[in-house]
Amino acid sequence: MAELDGLRSVTRRQVLKGGAAVAALGGVSAFLAACGSSGATTAPSGGTGPSGAAPSIGGSMTFGSNYSDDVPKTAMQAVVDAFKAKTGIDVSVNTVEHGKFQDTINAYLQATPDDAFTWFAGYRMRFFAAQGLATDISDVWGTVAANFSEAFKTASTGDDGKQYFIPFYNYPWVVIYRKSLFTEKGYTIPKTIDEFTALGDKMKADGLIPLAFGDKDGWPAMGTFDILNMRMNGYDFHVGLMAGTEKWTDPKTKAVFEKWAELLPYFDPQPLGKTWQEAAQDMIGGKAGMYFLGTFAGEQATDPAVHDDLDFFPFPLFGTEYDAEMGIDAPIDGFMVSAKAKNLPQAKAFMEFLASGEAVDIFLKSSPNNVAAAKDADTSAYTPFQKSMATIIGGSNKIAQFLDRDTRPDFAGANAMQGFLQTFLGEPTQDLDGFLSGVQAFYDSLPPL
Repeated sequence: MAELDGLRSVTRRQVLKGGAAVAALGGVSAFLAACGSSGATTAPSGGTGPSGAAPSIGGSMTFGSNYSDDVPKTAMQAVVDAFKAKTGIDVSVNTVEHGKFQDTINAYLQATPDDAFTWFAGYRMRFFAAQGLATDISDVWGTVAANFSEAFKTASTGDDGKQYFIPFYNYPWVVIYRKSLFTEKGYTIPKTIDEFTALGDKMKADGLIPLAFGDKDGWPAMGTFDILNMRMNGYDFHVGLMAGTEKWTDPKTKAVFEKWAELLPYFDPQPLGKTWQEAAQDMIGGKAGMYFLGTFAGEQATDPAVHDDLDFFPFPLFGTEYDAEMGIDAPIDGFMVSAKAKNLPQAKAFMEFLASGEAVDIFLKSSPNNVAAAKDADTSAYTPFQKSMATIIGGSNKIAQFLDRDTRPDFAGANAMQGFLQTFLGEPTQDLDGFLSGVQAFYDSLPPL
């Protein structure tokens, strides 16, 4: 990775505590204020509403998308089709498998990228903006700013004070389950880790895998580490560990892996051979009782009746001083314009449309597994599943973006932290001191930012 001079001006602690974490709460506040209404909120003056999207300018553009699974891919195509109908701009969508897109994003942006692309808010957005690999879209924000909370704008702002990102939606990482199974078996929602393991014992006795798990792609285990770390050591330690100011060799970090090893008998015993989609199907199909993942796991329940049977709860508390934080991962997804965009007017028109409630409403209609960022989104159309998401996000006092978004990309990739976590899962009884010394040595070997 190239050295990022621009990142010296803002620390990752400032980015996460002052921007992305608050942004998620800002979007939920808008929902909670509107959820009692009978229809969509009115677009704010100066904002982008259902009738205020980009003008018809014609032409064409390209769009790099990581929405590779069937449900979000179909939902995004519906958004693209609506944009073309409104503006006359033809969009060629280049869809790449989600994990591969993320692992190769740096090379992609330096080579011949599409005009616009899907990406993430907060530190990961700032990282590429500081490298000069993204286009300043502050002029678009001049039109759409009133349609977002100030906190969402902060999460979209680079180190130089300019905006580089359009937020679309966010979602919480939670424990997902089928209501009918819990009713049939007489299971109750666990609030503490002891209640959680007791429930796991009951599920094992009933012939179920308590917790579905699939880490073939490397990144799902990051969410489990995040939640255990925040429950045991708190949000500030999580931020510091991601930023390098806390150490992987710290006894606090070791304690997380020790606890994880204790809990692994409740997880699927063969996680490295399964994708997250296969793990989700284990929960949906009744093979597993629960699944800890982002609410996008609901995409796998394509039968509406089955999707309506899904519910979730926050990962249980550990009885520590950090219980009051109710910390969670609730990543913000959205869009950027590449620095090498060949069709800049069209790409900016696309960004303006994506900032509208109209656009996100179209997406969420096909993929109701997230909550909208735009203020003028039609919250009256939210399903109980989405309303529960907003409630959980709104009830958290500390929100992280996810391990691979909270830290530098060259530490989070397949040949780095993903691989380390898979090594742990493959041999959880290994010498943790040696294991964590290796993780720290790798982090220390990375070039300074």
